[in-house]
Amino acid sequence: MPKPENHGTGPEKNDHEPEKIDVSSGFEKSDVKITGILVFITALSIFVVVTAVLCYGIGKVINANMDKEDGPTSKWAKTVDVRQLGNMPNSPDLQNKVAELTQQFPTPRVQLDDGNQDVADLHAHEDLLLDNYSWVDATRSKVRIPIERAMELIAQRGLPVAPAVQTAPLMTGESAPKIQVPLTNGFARTGFEQEEAQTEAIEARQREESK
Repeated sequence: MPKPENHGTGPEKNDHEPEKIDVSSGFEKSDVKITGILVFITALSIFVVVTAVLCYGIGKVINANMDKEDGPTSKWAKTVDVRQLGNMPNSPDLQNKVAELTQQFPTPRVQLDDGNQDVADLHAHEDLLLDNYSWVDATRSKVRIPIERAMELIAQRGLPVAPAVQTAPLMTGESAPKIQVPLTNGFARTGFEQEEAQTEAIEARQREESK
């Protein structure tokens, strides 16, 4: 089969050869093709316009349906600009009612002081139970006595003796547990309660000095 004749002046060009780029100048000589940019901007502009028209039409349809449901405008049904009314005057009765409703609002309530007052109230309730007589079960004549009186009774009568506990012999390498002293009841006042106590002490001292 005869080879095709080459009518060109140079050698036959191979289409698979990579295109050689002249980098001698050090920068791109060709201009940016703005065709794609123009197409994108045009499409975006059309999209924005169409969206605005659709939103305007949907709003008109919704308002027309609302006007149809409300009926014709009359002295009983008309649109009022509430901004012209201004701020409503404060009513002491209304404020007292709001305060009453706020105080009666069921728990859990939003804490305004990080729970400091709740902890102080809890400790005050505990002190009330620890320092006074109170009923545990009136039907069974069970009474809670103050802790100081309970300590006195224990000092007089002693603690009830529990039966001896049989313990297994220690294994090799084990040792009997030792209780470290001093012991504590694990109760401590919070910083909020300590500050309140200091404030009350200062106020009491000032009242005594003023007398």
